Amino acid sequence: KITKAVITAARRSQRLLPLQTLIDRDGDEKPVLRIIVEEALQAGVDRVCVVVCPGDEAAYAQAAGPHAARLHFVAQHEPLGYGHAIYCARDFTAGEPFLHLVGDHLYVSREAKGCAAQLVELAEAEECAVSAVQPTRESLLPYFGAVGGRRVAGRQNLYLVEDVIEKPTPTEAEQRLLVPGLRAGHYLCFFGMHVLTPTILDILEQQVQAAGARGGVTLSDALAQLASRERYLALAREGWRYDVGVKYGLLM
Repeated sequence: KITKAVITAARRSQRLLPLQTLIDRDGDEKPVLRIIVEEALQAGVDRVCVVVCPGDEAAYAQAAGPHAARLHFVAQHEPLGYGHAIYCARDFTAGEPFLHLVGDHLYVSREAKGCAAQLVELAEAEECAVSAVQPTRESLLPYFGAVGGRRVAGRQNLYLVEDVIEKPTPTEAEQRLLVPGLRAGHYLCFFGMHVLTPTILDILEQQVQAAGARGGVTLSDALAQLASRERYLALAREGWRYDVGVKYGLLM
């Protein structure tokens, strides 16, 4: 049962993005953070940890509106990488599996059920880590982490992950991330949404200690190790992911 979620929003150059006000799919005016928190709550999560820059807690609590009481804040005091930001939430997760969302992505499902709810439902049924992915054309590889593997027998949109690379070059992707059944020039890139097992924090702990003050700890490197340690799946989603942190992201 997935009852906790971790949202990373500590990137220094994008700390104001979750505070931007948008119109959600129901026509309501809401900050980006509140839309993301509601995505997690609709998946059955009870408590949400938001990893922030020091001093941003009050502004983020206000942006969460009526959901502020469910939020727990953890500050990432040094910008040591995306993987390190997730590791900062280790005391909150307390050895339990958790849903992870990024604070600069918005998710729009093609179905009545939200993207996170579909991911959590599958992870609970399969009892393993699951990342949401989306077939993405080769020209967009510089923006995403990507996975390689093989399709699970009898399942059209489910894959067993065998390799993970952060922002691979086309050559790397062609050599290591080809997935049988995908159309030519397309790869399974991350959707910005994962259900992770406690093993990922054990791996991140080792990487954080090895990196020390130089930082640069990535989630993709940890997920590559996870794939070699335990069953790890990727669910291809047909919804839309909008990265509001890139140029024109909010406009789109």
